[in-house]
Amino acid sequence: MSTLYVTHPSALDHAVPAGHPERPARIQAVERALEQERFAALVRCHAPKAEASVAELVHPASYVESLVAASPVEGWFQIDSDTLMSPGTLDTCLHAVGGSVHAVDAVMKGECANAFVAMRPPGHHAEVARAMGFCLFNHAAIAVQHARKAFGASRVALVDWDVHHGNGSQDIFWAERDVLYASTHQMPLFPGTGAAGERGDHDTIVNVPLKAFDDGEVFREAFEQRILPRLDAFAPDLIVISAGFDAHKLDPLANLQLDEADFGWATRRLMELADRHAKGRVVSILEGGYSLDGLARSVAAHVDALMGR
Repeated sequence: MSTLYVTHPSALDHAVPAGHPERPARIQAVERALEQERFAALVRCHAPKAEASVAELVHPASYVESLVAASPVEGWFQIDSDTLMSPGTLDTCLHAVGGSVHAVDAVMKGECANAFVAMRPPGHHAEVARAMGFCLFNHAAIAVQHARKAFGASRVALVDWDVHHGNGSQDIFWAERDVLYASTHQMPLFPGTGAAGERGDHDTIVNVPLKAFDDGEVFREAFEQRILPRLDAFAPDLIVISAGFDAHKLDPLANLQLDEADFGWATRRLMELADRHAKGRVVSILEGGYSLDGLARSVAAHVDALMGR
């Protein structure tokens, strides 16, 4: 079966001030990478726009309503020093939510083998009721909950290899028995969470912090020894990936030394595990990645792997 690629032109409409790293050019870099001839077989679709209430799968209605109300008509609404809304942000975010849900629908219904959702801003820092770290709604967490609610998935794994710890995803799933959250990330680094001892109420949080300047060999060893065995024992019905590519050695916001081959390798290892336990079902959702070159190369390697190369 095919790989589904989900995006939407509105991903360019979340405007940020000059110099902000989470900029529209990120999506343009992804688009250029996937225009290469070898990606012609991708099934491409526009992310549908979700109702704001869909975000209530993981966020309280009061929080969702506060972001809707804060959407500015002009200029910016500043949430914190890194996180803001422009007039186009809410629409962008609702397409990101809709795209994540649509990807789950397509994979769970067997319409495609796996899916990659490329939207912005990222989502994994968005906690239950707090926007931060560029993130407003937690798209990957919404995808997980949609799979559980709409398709009865009994065990879902959320694997996060963004260089920054997904504090929001950890917050949302801290007390869950049937969602396994597993993360590799640089530590110490923003947001300051992600210590190995943070394990959740049911030991379903797996944090594997890496040190500044750790390379792909260290990352692969951590993945093999700490992440994959826990995933295997958990035997998920679906794997959702928080696919941040800011652990690439070119990225300006962190210091890990991965290259694009490491992301391709990790993708293939998760696909092997999904073949054993989840009928091959993988949904990948873009998170960080702020070197345009590093992001483009990493996305190409990731999607190559999803397509079976």
